[in-house]
Amino acid sequence: SSKRDRRIALPRHIAMSLAKELTSHSLPSIGDAFGGRDHTTVLHACKKIASLKSTSPGLAQDYRNLVHSFTTNLLKTFAYSVDKFSVFVFS
Repeated sequence: SSKRDRRIALPRHIAMSLAKELTSHSLPSIGDAFGGRDHTTVLHACKKIASLKSTSPGLAQDYRNLVHSFTTNLLKTFAYSVDKFSVFVFS
């Protein structure tokens, strides 16, 4: 149904926008990762989320929280990996 489609579309658009912002992957590769969607679909999602962030403070805050969460966890994972590698190499 169209109601279900809308419930699924917004989170997917957010995920596509996050993928574009937080990775160096191209629009086509992001589209492929989301079920073979076209690069223009990813571009539309990014523009849609940018527009919604400017009109919805709640969505903008949620988006910032997701970016922060992903980048913080990524840095922690990287630091752990470097530390583990150092222990391995210098032991």
